[in-house]
Amino acid sequence: MDIVVGIGDLAISNNESDTIKTYALASCVAVTAYCPKKKVAGMIHVALPSPPEKGYGIEKPGYYATTGIPLLINKLCSEFGCSREDLNINLFGGAESINKNDVFNIGIRNIEAATMVLSKMKVRVRKAEVGGVQSRTLEIDVAEGNIKVSCQPIIYGHEY
Repeated sequence: MDIVVGIGDLAISNNESDTIKTYALASCVAVTAYCPKKKVAGMIHVALPSPPEKGYGIEKPGYYATTGIPLLINKLCSEFGCSREDLNINLFGGAESINKNDVFNIGIRNIEAATMVLSKMKVRVRKAEVGGVQSRTLEIDVAEGNIKVSCQPIIYGHEY
């Protein structure tokens, strides 16, 4: 079964017939995690680096790198019995805006926040496909942890 992860959402599955997907990562960042020993896969689609104020991300923690990524990793470990050392972590997205007047630099800030959180959690990123000016769609299969990425250019600051 296909499990679709929307913006600010996360999904975890130990059903080997499942595939977890997310679409159109531009400035957003996705983190995938796979535990080969337990055959468990997870993914989060992060929109922003951190909540604007303390307690703000409580209702939708997956929306932010600083609240969502720890939630994903901790659920994999506590609910599915994975150990951090066994997790294959990958990072995708964080595209730059092609709008020269973009002062927010969300893509770069998302990459920095995700990298910082993963480093603090002492999990190693095995693969990072980040930056650039393309929108990425990705999927991870639960059976083997294989990841498929497809890219489209971002045109005039919009994803197509």
